Amino acid sequence: MRKPWALGLFLGGLLAAWLIVAPPPWGVLPLVNAEWQASGVWRLRQLVLNLSGVLSIGLMAFIMVLALRLPWMERLLGGMDQVYRLHKWAGIGAGVFALMHWGAKESGSFIRDVWSTAGRPARDVVLPWAVQWRSTAKDIGEIAFYILMALLVLTLWQRLLNYRNWRWTHRVMPVIFLALALHSILLMPQVYWAQPLGVLMAGLFAAGALASVISLLGGIGKARTHRAHVHSIRLLGPSEAHSPLEVVCAMPATWQGHRPGQFAFVSFAWVEGAHPFTIASAPDALGTSAAGEALVRFIIKPLGDFTGSLVHRLSEGQVVNVEGPYGAFDAQGNPSRDQVWIGAGVGVTPFIALLEARQRDVLGSGDMPQGAPSTEMHYCTRDAAEDPLLPRLRQLCANAAEPVQLVVHDEAAGERLSGKVLQRAGRKPLDIWLCGPQGLVHSLRRACRAEGGRRWRLHHELFAMR
Repeated sequence: MRKPWALGLFLGGLLAAWLIVAPPPWGVLPLVNAEWQASGVWRLRQLVLNLSGVLSIGLMAFIMVLALRLPWMERLLGGMDQVYRLHKWAGIGAGVFALMHWGAKESGSFIRDVWSTAGRPARDVVLPWAVQWRSTAKDIGEIAFYILMALLVLTLWQRLLNYRNWRWTHRVMPVIFLALALHSILLMPQVYWAQPLGVLMAGLFAAGALASVISLLGGIGKARTHRAHVHSIRLLGPSEAHSPLEVVCAMPATWQGHRPGQFAFVSFAWVEGAHPFTIASAPDALGTSAAGEALVRFIIKPLGDFTGSLVHRLSEGQVVNVEGPYGAFDAQGNPSRDQVWIGAGVGVTPFIALLEARQRDVLGSGDMPQGAPSTEMHYCTRDAAEDPLLPRLRQLCANAAEPVQLVVHDEAAGERLSGKVLQRAGRKPLDIWLCGPQGLVHSLRRACRAEGGRRWRLHHELFAMR
């Protein structure tokens, strides 16, 4: 719920600042008077043009800053996955307002033909030094707008491009922002600059421009990127095309550790870029390498062209860049609630890390949690008999310091998880931690709404980073 609030507050602040300089009653009321109808339509066009421009470029500056993956944003929003989802919706909003801005601009000829030019307001007075650049600013804005619309379509229609090609097209965004920021600075009414709106927009232009430069120079996440190397590789199953791959990385001294349930952006190849993978091991669970380097495990399912070819691309000793850790999928719920963990397929990986951290030999007798809520683990698998992760999961649940009841839902046997499976008479309220496909997320969300948001609280990581 933090994402809608953050986006709403940002848009509300921009709107409030704009209303201070908007002419009351916003020039629209003459529409109800036939004598002044043409004047009202022209004033409405002018207001939509200005407001949509302010909201669009403001949101674009916002998404450029969000793209920096700053730690304080993660803490504020509850995880880097939440930051990326806010980034996505802010980007969609920027595209919608940009489309409104373009539509208002193009409506001039239509209004002229239908209502005439009577009452058409004079062009906004811009900054004195920007007058000579007015025509150039319009051309820059139009070209950048068409490119922005194309990128928005590619982002929303993900099947058009694989991740690698999408990543390269998305790197154009900082350039598009800088072009549209220049367009906005040159054409923004001079009266705006002397008001709080001008101060706010100047700050957004500066922040967005700085973020764009950092992005273009490859500085995103650089302070949290660690030069590791592949310690070991193991295929977890007989089929290279379908079995997950276990990759253990030896981390350098700059790695400060992680919390169970977190993920990292891992770059195995510069051309492909970084992909998010869950860290499927608890801190210190794998010990250290012969050189004293901390070991962390990633379990990677062959879901695409690149991940499917990793078994042939990787070799022991190969250098990889690991950026992170990120995320807040830590199963730290309310002690008065029972815990329900739900993993589907490779979505079980954060729970492997959480379970490893709860093993008796890790905690020690003096560290046993007292009065901890009961934990119930549900694992959804396509075929329990062939699942390479299930034996390890059973062992971890059986050896947990606090008992973890494991329930396996075997699709091959016709078993599917539903909200009804979690219902039980007299049961405490639940904290449900879910990592799995969107279909399962939607199903459990509906079940939580049916139970009431206060009784069942659903926590799930939004692992779609585009």
